Amino acid sequence: MFRILTGSIMLLGLLLQPQASLARVDFTDLVEESIPAVVNIETVRFGSRPQPRGESSQDAPGDIPDLFRRFFDAPFGEGRPRGQPDRRSGGSGFIVESDGLIVTNHHVVEDADEIIVRLADRREFEAELLGSDAETDIAVLRIEAGGLPTLRLGDSKTLRQGEWVIAIGSPFSFEQSVTAGIVSGTGRTQRSAQQQYVPFIQTDVAINRGNSGGPLIRTDGTVVGVNSWILSSHGGNIGLSFAIPVEVARNSVEQLLEFGRVSRGYLGVGIEMITRQKADALNLDRPAGALVNRVEPGSPAEAAGIEVGDVIVRFNDMTVDVFSDLPPLVGMVRPGTEVAVEISRWGERIVMQVEVAQREEQMVDTDDEREPDAEPSNALGLAVESIDSETRRRLADPQGGVLITNVESDNAYRAGVRRNQVILMINNQPVGGMDDFRRIVEGLPADRTVALLLHRSDGSTTFVAYTPESRD
Repeated sequence: MFRILTGSIMLLGLLLQPQASLARVDFTDLVEESIPAVVNIETVRFGSRPQPRGESSQDAPGDIPDLFRRFFDAPFGEGRPRGQPDRRSGGSGFIVESDGLIVTNHHVVEDADEIIVRLADRREFEAELLGSDAETDIAVLRIEAGGLPTLRLGDSKTLRQGEWVIAIGSPFSFEQSVTAGIVSGTGRTQRSAQQQYVPFIQTDVAINRGNSGGPLIRTDGTVVGVNSWILSSHGGNIGLSFAIPVEVARNSVEQLLEFGRVSRGYLGVGIEMITRQKADALNLDRPAGALVNRVEPGSPAEAAGIEVGDVIVRFNDMTVDVFSDLPPLVGMVRPGTEVAVEISRWGERIVMQVEVAQREEQMVDTDDEREPDAEPSNALGLAVESIDSETRRRLADPQGGVLITNVESDNAYRAGVRRNQVILMINNQPVGGMDDFRRIVEGLPADRTVALLLHRSDGSTTFVAYTPESRD
């Protein structure tokens, strides 16, 4: 009886332990110190204006898909007589300098005729827009006030998955609302939207419309992000929220204040993801890095010696794990800065110096029917021919190469090889014409993955990798 009772007590203790641990997480002092520096932002727009097609009260501006929701209240012009001011809650912001400098989101104040900032003590000010950048979704405001409470900008690079963070903002106009959660991931990219240069912080903090522009704060009281968007099919929070890292925000703020605009670095390469098959063909030990499928003429990449087929594995002392890591790293570099770029060139590691320049502001291949019963014409399982002048003109004038006339290999077809594409390179060897093609194919080892650089009908290039079927 004693043993059973003792075991029950131990089991009860184990069940209660997680709750006890959670109970010790107390954000009250942190919230009390932070709230005075968080502001509510309302925008005024005079007269009704046409709403962008497809935009609703829960949609993001521009061409962001329905899944990517900004945090807005009712859109401009809704329920107001024409010519009268239309005031809405646009979002949140936070004070970073005691003389009234405020950081918020670009989409909160975009196209506003008047911006009203309300402090935690209920004072209201008309704000001046000092600068705004759509691609990082950062805007800077100033109000005529002094001695204001501020939030300190911290370091998001040291964030760890599972770390506690809080968000303060005005969801659905409930001002100074506080929610808490953990860091779910870092370095997330919003591939279908404009912000390819932002490596977002992903959290499970509950944020909704009106939280835009508010701070994401870690337990030491420093701002590590600016809340920007959520992933949702219905406009409400489902535990997938995203914040702009403070380093991106700080860089944008500094440039907006100094130059009135944000300049981004430009490398001049087209890149794509590396699959397991491509990694094998490129002599990589794992599918990591950004595979270069295009080098722009006259670009910094060309000047440094980067070639098609290179895999960028490090940029400016930062590891490139997936291809989407590279654009934010390049974009954050000030134009004119020289950085180290480490590449893998068919298994050989090379480090080169690149001077980053300033960035200045597709058709689908025909899926023709195959002839699956045809005998493979070569080890690649592809029928090819020389390119005549008319075909070369129609295909946007690819340099060299051979034209694919039939895809006889199932593996090649599954990898994306299609008729009317042009093979420019096999593994690390350029294909100038039929003679090169025959020589390279004859020398390929059996049962080994190959990488083809293909020129597509829209003028773009891409790498595909597959293992040709064995031939008896």
